Amino acid sequence: MIEFTKIHGNGNDFIVIDEVDREIVQDSNKADFAVKYCDRRFGIGGDGVIYVSRPDNADLKMRLFQPDASEAEMCGNGIRCLVKYGFDSGYISLGTSTVDTMTGVLKVSTRRDDTFWVKVDMGMPLEKREQIPAEGDPEDDFIDITMHDHRVSVVNTGVPHAVVFVDNLDIDLMEVAPKIRFDAVFPKGANVNFVKVESDSEITVRTYERGVEGETLSCGTGSVAAAYVAHKKGMTGNKVQVRTKGGELNIVIDSDTTYMEGPAETVYNGVILK
Repeated sequence: MIEFTKIHGNGNDFIVIDEVDREIVQDSNKADFAVKYCDRRFGIGGDGVIYVSRPDNADLKMRLFQPDASEAEMCGNGIRCLVKYGFDSGYISLGTSTVDTMTGVLKVSTRRDDTFWVKVDMGMPLEKREQIPAEGDPEDDFIDITMHDHRVSVVNTGVPHAVVFVDNLDIDLMEVAPKIRFDAVFPKGANVNFVKVESDSEITVRTYERGVEGETLSCGTGSVAAAYVAHKKGMTGNKVQVRTKGGELNIVIDSDTTYMEGPAETVYNGVILK
């Protein structure tokens, strides 16, 4: 019998497994478990499975396995869901705490009104090819290239992201995005974000996520990437509201870091009977 909690951040939904006291799903089975139970018809349904534990170097630890069996380095909406679970379980209190991810330990802060809000210190996006990673001249400071008939800007905000600015978001995402996502320039692949600038403080984003291999209702790291590139190109100010199909995120770009704030909501608790 495996207990789980379903939590979403702006419609980006996850199956959360508590491994604070003991290992519930063996490491060798975690990837296959995600493939099976993320299925929306024959499983629970989700954009990934988050395993929660308590490391020595942080308050919580997040591991995220995706529907294609890959393990993601980080996930902006996922980390908010993990923090919501940690708070509900009494592992952390309102205020400041830390989460260990594959990309390092991230600081988070929480507040609550009618909604449970999580603000994540995402650090500065990485721009060099070797940091993304992306093939090409390692001395490139910022990648802004034409790829598959689109101008593509590339940064790493915990995972690789390609950012494409468009005038109209009514596009065939499943036709266009995979060509960029699977391009040989990205040895580990890349998430692909199509972005429409609404004003100097608002953008709308649609994201094709690597690992999910489809469009998600929201992507936290993608929202940070889109807002950062828009600001870098002078299209917006440093405070950007990002609209996604699942809701809104608030992004702040400071001189030495970026912040993402958004909601997390518990959907239900359940039990898998083996």
